Amino acid sequence: MAVASDTSAMTERHSLTRRDITKLAIRSIFNQSAMNYERMQADGWTLAMTPTLKKIYGKDKDGLATAMKSNLEFINTNNYAAPLLMGLEASLEEHGEKRSTIDGLRIALFGPLAGIGDAITWFTILPIVAGITASFAKQGSILGPLVFFIVYVAMFLARIPIAHLGYSAGTRAISKIRENSAIVSRAASILGCSVIGGLIATYVQISVKTNIPVTAGHTISLQTQFLDRIFPNLLPLGYTFLLYWLSKKKNVSPVILILVTFVLAIVLSWMGVL
Repeated sequence: MAVASDTSAMTERHSLTRRDITKLAIRSIFNQSAMNYERMQADGWTLAMTPTLKKIYGKDKDGLATAMKSNLEFINTNNYAAPLLMGLEASLEEHGEKRSTIDGLRIALFGPLAGIGDAITWFTILPIVAGITASFAKQGSILGPLVFFIVYVAMFLARIPIAHLGYSAGTRAISKIRENSAIVSRAASILGCSVIGGLIATYVQISVKTNIPVTAGHTISLQTQFLDRIFPNLLPLGYTFLLYWLSKKKNVSPVILILVTFVLAIVLSWMGVL
């Protein structure tokens, strides 16, 4: 048994077994089962984590509700790397680490894991295997689809040791995290904010097509010759902070903000502004 260190929930937590972590790894296939523009993979992530959280919290319904709510925050990572982060989080939850530490580490790590996982799986393993097996298939060999299927199954099964690796890493790091909880939380928060900030330039793209007449027969591009020279990606940054302000300060529903964004994009594109 592990005892929670958070003063807000000094309740007994149940220990996880290797079988629990293996089941968590298999359930990680649900990570992209409910993709949406508001939280990306958060719904599928929570679906995969929920049985593990139920095992940890037992009869502590309030603790379970808090953990599930925090898991519903925005997350978007590589599906094959996700079990590593799930195992790490399960270990931290089991040992009763502070909610701020758990959430901070999850937010801080999902971006780097996405980059590493995408580079290994989608940009290295699968293209190479697809290229080799496609040549076999082109020659009429059954090895083409068979080898590709075997590799795909092997990548799926790799989720299990990856999840155990994340869980073991979290278990070994517990003492260090507790000794430096304030430093870890702050570092994770800073890294997490940096990751989210970097996503703005990747996910939000706003470009003005309007040209400003300067002299007869001569115009300058408002986007490339004016806005980009003052502050590159100024419009995506400004629009993101506007949506953040409306959501957090004015309590506007994210669904309403998404619909308004769609309408503005269609209307302004039709008018030739964007």
